[in-house]
Amino acid sequence: PALPYTVEKREGKIMLAYTYVEKGKFALREKAIPRLQDPQDALVRVTLASICTSDLHILHGSVPRAVPGVTVGHEMVGVVEAVGPQVTAVRPGDRVAVNVETFCGRCFFCERGYVNNCTDPNGGWALGCRIDGGQAAFVRVPYANQGLTRIPEGVSDRKALLVGDVLATGFWAARIGEIHPGDTVLILGAGPTGLCTLLCALLHAPGRVIVCEKDPQRRAFVRAFAPQALAVGPEEVVEAVRANSAHGGADAVFEVAGSPESFRLAWLCARPNAVVTIVALYDAPQVLPLPDMYGKNLTFKTGGVDGCDCGEILRRIAAGELDTEPLLTHTYPLTRIEEAYALFAARRDGVIKVAVDCQA
Repeated sequence: PALPYTVEKREGKIMLAYTYVEKGKFALREKAIPRLQDPQDALVRVTLASICTSDLHILHGSVPRAVPGVTVGHEMVGVVEAVGPQVTAVRPGDRVAVNVETFCGRCFFCERGYVNNCTDPNGGWALGCRIDGGQAAFVRVPYANQGLTRIPEGVSDRKALLVGDVLATGFWAARIGEIHPGDTVLILGAGPTGLCTLLCALLHAPGRVIVCEKDPQRRAFVRAFAPQALAVGPEEVVEAVRANSAHGGADAVFEVAGSPESFRLAWLCARPNAVVTIVALYDAPQVLPLPDMYGKNLTFKTGGVDGCDCGEILRRIAAGELDTEPLLTHTYPLTRIEEAYALFAARRDGVIKVAVDCQA
């Protein structure tokens, strides 16, 4: 099969890009290599990208904002090829992690760290949804001073690949979840985001972390990946939380599974006055049974990741405090990305995350 770009194709400004064609259909298409359009843009040669569950949501037509014809992919690392005249944070030749979110850095929300709600027309989740993303050989990154973070020396592309999205999500969730030293923490769901939330929760020195996951293979992965955590199935979780809490429930709950049952377990397993952080996306509205919850005085926190911690995350990776490389269970070249999607969607062969080599 053809490479993502050959010398001849690059001279002709052509590359391969995985493209959202219509509901139910992605395809590898030839496209023009993107050009800088704004003084704050950067062009990045994508070395590795990853497939995210949000990409599957686009494929299934459950992301109304997604634009047919867009190059998908919002989790990637690469090398800066060119920058606009107002870009000062990075320069050509820098290895960078790309942020899932586009944000101006100047509006009301950005100034307060709520970058998911940036008021710029391209603010929030734009890459791979409303503008061309990174499951391609090159990607144009708007607001590059905010959207790109240099990868420290000694941190490989594989170690940095998840920084801009799924690891940023776990880091943000753990930060807003108000974990205190010695707390009992419950994480519902051991997919990629749940595992990243687990890693980041451990940075806050909890006394006990319980991970609830219905898939036996993923429970086994948790036990190998983070043996200090207790991995249980949904039928065991209520009793496991009670047995590991001094106050009748978890001090901090993270709902990362995204099902009606996991939503119910989130509030049910929380102790009175706990914080429940909803990290998951849902395909339908969920029921909040306030009469049953009366008196628990729970605080719910919900929403999309405020991905403004990439610099700190990379510093912690460099220091050996975070390592998500074990989550990259499979690697495919861009030319075989359809196979990679099929594997990821079907959860075959113990897959957690798939890395896509965009230069092979």
